[in-house]
Amino acid sequence: MANFISEFSSKEKTAVSDAALTSINVAARTALDGKQIPRLKSRELMREMREVEIDHEGKIYRLRVTQLNKLILTA
Repeated sequence: MANFISEFSSKEKTAVSDAALTSINVAARTALDGKQIPRLKSRELMREMREVEIDHEGKIYRLRVTQLNKLILTA
């Protein structure tokens, strides 16, 4: 878990709530490279909001929760 958190830049660490970082669980699945896949709770990631913006390499994405409680990521 510490290795996963250290991969975030200081800017990204401040963008993700402390609650989300401390609640990271390692999923039972593994990626193709053999590393375990981290799992975040959507409720903690969204921080009680219906929509958040994610800055990925200068491009802004919106992650939102629909009326049917589904997640949608748009550019």
